[in-house]
Amino acid sequence: MTKSKNEFKIDVTSEIGDLRCLLIHSPDSGLGKVVPSKAQDWLFEDIVHLDTMRRNEYDYYVKLLMYFLDPEKIKGKLSQINSKESDRSFFKPDNADFHASNKVVEIQSLLADILKEDDIRKKLVASVCAIEACTYRLQLKLIDTDPVELAKIFISGSLGNDEMIFAPIPNLIFSRDIGIAINNFMLLNKPAKKARSRETLLARYIFFNHPLFANYRNNILEIPETVHHFLRPGEEQDEKTTLEGGDVMMVSPNHVIIGCSERTSFSGANEAMKLLFENDVVKKVTIVKIPHKRDYMHIDTIFTQVKRNVWVMLGSLSALEGEEPEADVVKWFAEKKSKDKTEIAQFEKGKTKPRVFKTLEALLSDISENDLQSGKKTKFIYSGNDKFPFDAREQWTDSCNLLALKEGVVLGYDRNDKTVEAFKKKGFEAIKVTDLLQKFENGELEPKDMKDTLILMPSAELSRARGGFHCMSMPLLRDKVL
Repeated sequence: MTKSKNEFKIDVTSEIGDLRCLLIHSPDSGLGKVVPSKAQDWLFEDIVHLDTMRRNEYDYYVKLLMYFLDPEKIKGKLSQINSKESDRSFFKPDNADFHASNKVVEIQSLLADILKEDDIRKKLVASVCAIEACTYRLQLKLIDTDPVELAKIFISGSLGNDEMIFAPIPNLIFSRDIGIAINNFMLLNKPAKKARSRETLLARYIFFNHPLFANYRNNILEIPETVHHFLRPGEEQDEKTTLEGGDVMMVSPNHVIIGCSERTSFSGANEAMKLLFENDVVKKVTIVKIPHKRDYMHIDTIFTQVKRNVWVMLGSLSALEGEEPEADVVKWFAEKKSKDKTEIAQFEKGKTKPRVFKTLEALLSDISENDLQSGKKTKFIYSGNDKFPFDAREQWTDSCNLLALKEGVVLGYDRNDKTVEAFKKKGFEAIKVTDLLQKFENGELEPKDMKDTLILMPSAELSRARGGFHCMSMPLLRDKVL
């Protein structure tokens, strides 16, 4: 990283302000080593074809980010970047022709930077070897490994000759889950699954040791375990203190949403809320409890923001609580005992009693109309155009997990046809990323001039990994929307 630490800023006050800087991790060789017998342990639903995922899918994401955030790195160079001769060198962190952007920041590059320091390298090698149960001889070998190569090993789990020495961390492409910027603070995660423990360790070392974050070290929040946690019975997640970034949304300067889900426990949400209030980071935290199902995983798999007054969401989780129940015994008693009901409670600093919202629409409308002062009626675009079975099918392939590059300009998967129709009905244009990039390169269109657009990204392999572009981004700087 060449960017001066004095130029670098962390400041995220919304989900939709113009994106200026983010952390990502491009698919590494570890994704190509996921085997069927371990896929679910490593939190994958399927095995992916790595070369297709890179060349035909994720590379388009990087190119799009470059045109929006760092156009000098790509404008006028697209044909060379795409050429067969370049062999994707623009996208490879260990290559001399890597883009090395200060605005589209690669996690692997930051890791390689800190590993150049002998003391940090020894400590991190020891820590990784401890959690991965490595031999002492392997530990000594890794200490003497070149920092750029060592960063690749820590992420892929393999030595340069493809010899696997420990498991890969394929979920690192979902960079949002390891931490989230809340105003000018960083809240680091506490993952629910063992498969993510190494990526969490790497993230902590990066944020606390990379010079890029030197001015923010006092603003890094780590979620502690509850007192005497080691005496807790059992290993059920409900008993653990866990939190992942996909369950945290910075929706306005003083308001954060935290989801309680398959991956984030009530204890984790509570500890995060206490940290945010104690450090005066925000004044309001809304807890959204969603069904603890693999289908949903995090709150950003069931809703994300598109504009101040527009949200995309899964309609089947939004049935009005206030409606009179039908004269049906099964439905009546199922409702009474259901653990799958969405519940919403909003806590304000200094107040003892939370405010309760009956529906997701009520909460999101309140955010749009009161927190963000949209001045317009809030609109909802529903997954699969709110029709079964398309709503469930397309939510599974991340129809609700969209990343806003600027207000009203979001990117999502091209496979969710019915959701695309729903966007068009609300006045949005849909454009394939290949066509859009060519328009940018030819000077036919500028990112700053785009409005109300859903950018369609190729997704055959990425969607197998169970995460969309909201998951694959850790925004560090956005323009304010107020």
